[in-house]
Amino acid sequence: MPSPGADFALPRQLREDAMTLLSDQVHLKPEELDSLWMPFTANRQFKSAPRMLVKAEGMYYWDDQGRKILDGIAGMWCCNLGHNHPKVVEAIRAQANVLDYAPPFQMAHPLQFELANRVSRITPPGLNKVFYTNSGSESVDTALKIALAYHRVRGEGSRVRLIGRERGYHGVGFGGISVGGMGTNRKMFGTLMSGVDHMPQTWNLKEQAYSHGQPAWGAHLADELEKIVALHDASTIAAVIVEPVAGSAGVLVPPVGYLERLREICTKHGILLILDEVITGFGRLGKAFGAEYFNVQPDLITLAKGLTSGAVPMGAVVAHDAVYEAFMSGPPQAIELFHGYTYSGHPLACTAGIAALEAYQEEKLFERAADMAPHFEAAVHSLKGSRHVIDCRNLGLMGAIELAPREGAPTARAFEVFLKCYEKGVLIRTTGDIIALTPSLIVEKAEIDRLVSTVAEVLKTVD
Repeated sequence: MPSPGADFALPRQLREDAMTLLSDQVHLKPEELDSLWMPFTANRQFKSAPRMLVKAEGMYYWDDQGRKILDGIAGMWCCNLGHNHPKVVEAIRAQANVLDYAPPFQMAHPLQFELANRVSRITPPGLNKVFYTNSGSESVDTALKIALAYHRVRGEGSRVRLIGRERGYHGVGFGGISVGGMGTNRKMFGTLMSGVDHMPQTWNLKEQAYSHGQPAWGAHLADELEKIVALHDASTIAAVIVEPVAGSAGVLVPPVGYLERLREICTKHGILLILDEVITGFGRLGKAFGAEYFNVQPDLITLAKGLTSGAVPMGAVVAHDAVYEAFMSGPPQAIELFHGYTYSGHPLACTAGIAALEAYQEEKLFERAADMAPHFEAAVHSLKGSRHVIDCRNLGLMGAIELAPREGAPTARAFEVFLKCYEKGVLIRTTGDIIALTPSLIVEKAEIDRLVSTVAEVLKTVD
């Protein structure tokens, strides 16, 4: 029986057309790199030694040197189906011939409703109202605005404070970096949103190192929220936002009981709980969402990435019915929420999302991720004892290997590992001195083994 997603061959004419289009772009001259200001990238380092990806299929990229590269990070936590899944590619191609764009304000197209219905079938009970965005960053800012407006329409306009968490990542909008807790993402931008506080992060090297899955220590850290409530008073707090697993900060897995306790405190004080599922959504933990995996009911969920398997930019906020219904008052012709985006529910994004959800279901990829998780866990933890490694941690198909920082040069050691793995045909991701491995849900055991063994080989060569 072929493995899920194994047959990724595109129709020959499509492939030939794509390669013709790329032929003039494969080898760029140094001066042709000058115009682009690259995001979250050391621009000078990159342009001195570019790493150009020109093709992708299944679990692999190809670069402009013809090197085949095993993708250990699902693009960037998003290509859960692998690359260029034929069902998604064909859906986008067909839709582009029918409807390229439709205005999302006071107008709609059927695909918006079809995708929303499909999403609401797999979200936690009661979360059935889908608001489209174009990215995880936009989803977070949208969820924060909905939370503030929700309390206002209910007559509790004093609830304007938002609570995030240290080392949380919630995108790069001003709302997201305000509630986020990654200092490098905040420090250059001066005054951010006022009325924001942060809970402590949950990772502790001394107490949690080399935990398999959820750490046993740390549930008590959720009670720090009670201290914040006591400081500001619950009547001023609108929402708490956390990632079920903090991904971009380096796969920080929540302690046993931690998220459940946050839910209890939020319910007690009438505070909305927002789960940022941009990374954990769509099978990353072996369930549709982290909320299902942890059995924690949020009031709002933010989505992106796996929603279209990265094929077309798209995000969403899914709100609980009670949150939505609070806005449905006043004259029926009145706009209930003055918010939205030009590309909310774009036709190409919707058709990609529908195809992706069908592929997840048909190939049983959420269940497959759960079945593959034990092998992935064992592989990640096999690096314990390797040179420079101070921690290994995992949950689902999310893994991290933390390295001791090089004295006087934090982040340099992990970046060197990244470059050397790439030279060996393996793509990993680093954040600080943490190596993250987050393969697509179609990954095979042999590919997991290759990812980890390549990291192990490279670590032997790094000072």
